[in-house]
Amino acid sequence: MRIISANLNGIRSASSKGFFDWMAKQGADVVCVQELKAQAADMKLEMLNPEGYHGCFHYAEKKGYSGVGIYSKRKPDAIVEGLGIADIDAEGRYLQADFGNLSVISLYLPSGSSSEERQQVKFYFLERFLPHLRELRASGREIILCGDWNIAHKEIDLKNWKSNQKNSGFLPEERAWLTHVFDQVGWVDVYRRLHPEATGEAYTWWSNRGQAWAKNVGWRIDYQIATPGVAGKALRAAVYKEQRFSDHAPLSIDYDYD
Repeated sequence: MRIISANLNGIRSASSKGFFDWMAKQGADVVCVQELKAQAADMKLEMLNPEGYHGCFHYAEKKGYSGVGIYSKRKPDAIVEGLGIADIDAEGRYLQADFGNLSVISLYLPSGSSSEERQQVKFYFLERFLPHLRELRASGREIILCGDWNIAHKEIDLKNWKSNQKNSGFLPEERAWLTHVFDQVGWVDVYRRLHPEATGEAYTWWSNRGQAWAKNVGWRIDYQIATPGVAGKALRAAVYKEQRFSDHAPLSIDYDYD
């Protein structure tokens, strides 16, 4: 089973850069996408239902903003759109697809980099999302949460960690929250399980400022985080960088799971 997670930074933009042509060649069973920056009326056929895939989406109410989607070869048994929290759901940040005892979730956590106000929104999101992570973990289901978490967990996860300790995405409070998710709630960072020492090859996002991409001054903020059972079946993981579809790179993980 191959699962891909990709922040598209605009599905229309990524489509024009060849994302769906690339996706068709990957043999993925499920593809989770984030930051659609589109509403239903903006979506072309190849974005709604790429050949061989079922598409489902959770759009943001604000035009040109946020939004998540899931493409799957198998039609989901059930879809959960949103968390049931009005202000979070208005931003289109959570979509869950159930396949038997497996759930795959496309997730887009808020960024706090634009202002102190948005950082507080991010902290409030983390506070309210943690109980949901506990509930999912206790559900007895195998679950894979794919997406842009907007947090680099450890120093190994970004190039310039020293100069970013007071910046959103690498704040001590954010990192401690993610540590709690792993160490206390019991979720597994699948990429890190497979590649515990990887540095530059693990980055999934690069700023558009300066020469970040050219110099690989990146951050690892896109994850597949899973329950221990399915995480233990992960075979290989890779970040695709041969083509650029957005300021993020797709994360692909193969699981020995039917």
